[in-house]
Amino acid sequence: MARREPRTDPKQAALAAARCLNPRPEAVRDAAFLASEFFDARDLVQVKYEMVRRVKAEDAPVTQAAAAFGFSRPSYYEAAARLAASGLEGLVPARPGPRGGHKLTDEICAWAEQQLGGDPALRPAALAGPIEENFGVRAHPRSIERALARYRERHSKSR
Repeated sequence: MARREPRTDPKQAALAAARCLNPRPEAVRDAAFLASEFFDARDLVQVKYEMVRRVKAEDAPVTQAAAAFGFSRPSYYEAAARLAASGLEGLVPARPGPRGGHKLTDEICAWAEQQLGGDPALRPAALAGPIEENFGVRAHPRSIERALARYRERHSKSR
């Protein structure tokens, strides 16, 4: 007999793909979410929006609303600020991971520019090995090219 794959809920899959799946839907104890099919505790954006709306429109205390929706007071204030600044889009969690280059510091980029200036035939991608040897930082050749482009742009504006 063939094994059946467990059925995945299409809404849950869509929420996860959009980074809007609430990691703790069981923490939502708000009566409206428990009593209505319209509200879905798995939808993080909906939960945060309703939490902020409850405080703003119904004058619920922040501590009480945050607890009912499974959040802390600081999380409420962050959600309220993001909603005010960016609308519903502000309630979607940001992508995880670093933003931009963080390994290739200005010191490393200045050194790389010096190396490139001394040898016109040298390409930024060829500096991956020397950067690792001199600074102990492993970087992909394309990352070096992008970091140098950002470095040049920042330093050309300051001149």
